[in-house]
This record gives sequence, C-alpha cells and structure tokens, in this order.
Amino acid sequence: MEKIRFGVIGLGNMGSFHVGYLDTLEGASLAAVCDTDEKKRGDYKAKVSVPIFATHQDLLESKTCDAIIIATPHYDHPPIAIDAFKAGVHVLCEKPVAVSVKAARELNAIYEKNYRHLKFGLMFNQRTLPAYQKLRELISSGELGEIFRVTWLITDWFRTWTYYASGGWRATWAGEGGGVLINQCPHNLDLLQWIVGMMPTRVTAVASIAKTHPIEVEDEVSAILEFPNGAIGHFVTTTGEFPGTNRLEIACDRGRIIAEHNKLIWKRARETVTSVNQTSTKSFANIETWEIEIPLPKEPKSQHIEITRQFVQSILTDSPLGAEGVEGVRGLELGNAMLMAGLTRKPVELPMDGDAYDQFLLDLAKQYGGKKTLQVKDVASGNMAGTFGNVK
Repeated sequence: MEKIRFGVIGLGNMGSFHVGYLDTLEGASLAAVCDTDEKKRGDYKAKVSVPIFATHQDLLESKTCDAIIIATPHYDHPPIAIDAFKAGVHVLCEKPVAVSVKAARELNAIYEKNYRHLKFGLMFNQRTLPAYQKLRELISSGELGEIFRVTWLITDWFRTWTYYASGGWRATWAGEGGGVLINQCPHNLDLLQWIVGMMPTRVTAVASIAKTHPIEVEDEVSAILEFPNGAIGHFVTTTGEFPGTNRLEIACDRGRIIAEHNKLIWKRARETVTSVNQTSTKSFANIETWEIEIPLPKEPKSQHIEITRQFVQSILTDSPLGAEGVEGVRGLELGNAMLMAGLTRKPVELPMDGDAYDQFLLDLAKQYGGKKTLQVKDVASGNMAGTFGNVK
C-alpha cells in the first residue's frame, strides 16, 4: 500500500480543513467525503473530484477508503468509528472521542476485543507541541521529582454569542453534550493526565451554565483534583473571559516549572524541597534556585497535519501513533467528573460510574434543553438578542 485513501466524514470547519491538505500529505490521498447536509454536499461538487456521500454507511460500503477522519458532532463519533472498524477501515477521530465516559469505555472494549489490527487515533494535536512533550519527558524521567501541585489556568477560549449561534447543535445537551469542557478543553484535559502520568481519584468543582452566553450548557468551570500521591490539581476555564490565560504550572520536589507562551521555564531547586523541609535547622530556609529556559525544538507547521502524518506512517510502517484512540477516555472522564461535580456541588470519585453520568446528562437535557436562545439565522441578521444570565 503506497498511499492511504482517506474519507472525511463531516464537512464543517474541521472536516473542510482536513479535506484541504490530504492530497498534499505524503502517503495520503483524499478518496471521498461525506455529510448529511444536502447543501454542503452540493457546495462540494465544485470543490472536489472524489465521490460525495450522504451517509457514512454509504461511504464505507463503497470500499473507496482505507481510513476515515471523523469530524462530525460529538455524539456521532463512537457509532461511526465502530461501523468503520466493522468495515475494516482505520479511524482518526476528532476530539472528543465520545460525550460520556460510558460510551468511550464501550467503544474501547469493542476495539480492543476485535479490531486491534486496525489503527485508531485521536486528533489530540496539542500533543505535538514541544513544550508539552518536554514537560512530560522531564516528569516521566524523574528529573523534577515528585509532583506536589498541578495548576492549569486555561481561560483563553473566548467565544462570542455569534460563535454559539453559528450551529444549531452547538452549546446544547442534545447536540453537543456540554460546553467548554467537551468542546474547547478536551486538549487540555488530555494533556493534563498525559503530562503528569496519573489520573486523580476525586474531583470537586464549581460550574456555571449560561453565565456569559445565552446557552444551555456550561461556559465556566473551576475544579480541584486530588491525585493518588497526595498532589492537588486546579483547573480553571471559561469561554467568557478576555484577555485569557494559558498557564500550566507544576510544583515539584525540584522546584517549579511553567509552560506558557510557548516556553518552558524551570525554577530549579538545587536541593530537593523535601530534604530541606525535613532536615534544615532554619525556620525560614531558602533554597538556591536557577531559572532555566528549557531549550525546545521548533513547533510543527501544523499540529493537525502532524497528527495525520503520524497516523499515515503508523498504518504504513506500524510506527507509534501521536495519540491512541483508547487514551481518549481519560481526559473525557476528567471533563465528565468536573461537570458533574461542578453542577451538583458534590465530589465525584474516579473511576466514575458511567451509568450515573449518562442519567445526569439526561436530567440536564430535560432541565435546560431548549434554553439556548441563539439561532443560526441570528448570525446573518445581526440580531444577537437572547435571554442572558445564569440559567436557573
């Protein structure tokens, strides 16, 4: 197999982006596209010279593709992936892998039992960023010592009312399954567990629905994570703040390291904090520290294309994937736990009860469904009027 023939399922923002580069990627070619929207299919007739399908089933039955990229609304990800596996097709899925932890676990179980011979990847493109790769390496190697605290302020996800009005499925429980945690933050939630190498055992949080947008899902969350080694984590996010911050700070036994502005700054303690804490004869001891900017290689020209490139090479040469599909459940579970804890104001223990979370989502859809007042037509008309305030 010299080239992997790709089908792109879903022709929205991300799907259209993937369509645009596949023929330029070594070892890949665009073989088919698919969307349930008749208008989008019509628009693509003049853009591509490959078959255009109305359903993913039709695309898979056509045998035109060796692999697919799933770029549909969130709830569709697991069933499309499973159908692709059954058809013997490799899967690269946009984030999140699913809406609920139960759906992700079920997808993983099916894949692990029957389809390990196929490649299953996730578009966790931020794993390609050198700062996060190096930080993970420093932690896994033991260079930083034991982790004491992990704090991520990720508030640079500012979105306007127009953004939420641009799609009827956006910011709804039925269409998207949540807000900032399921849409914007899957990258950060994945990176958090990927970098530190462990999952928390307990999550508490405060979350707000429609705090700064007339939508029916959460647009602000502040969470506290309790890790098995005693470390504490903080995760703060919103789509209503500007200018935002993207700062990951990890306190450890050899000082403090910060990932921000595409830099990695290590305030390195020459002695371990634990040893000075336990043995110093001084009540207010200081530890000599060196501020070191960790050298980093250049970022890839395109994070998304780099993940796809790794996916292609994995199919052709069995090299490692940038992000294994089965790993998507971890960050998803963090987001599910934060949402459940934040809206119920009750701690959530991990591993989560998948059935309890599914019922929680159904209850949210029943309570808040239809309270998003922004409509697609409002974008064209410029009429952004809508109910504003924290939905009760």
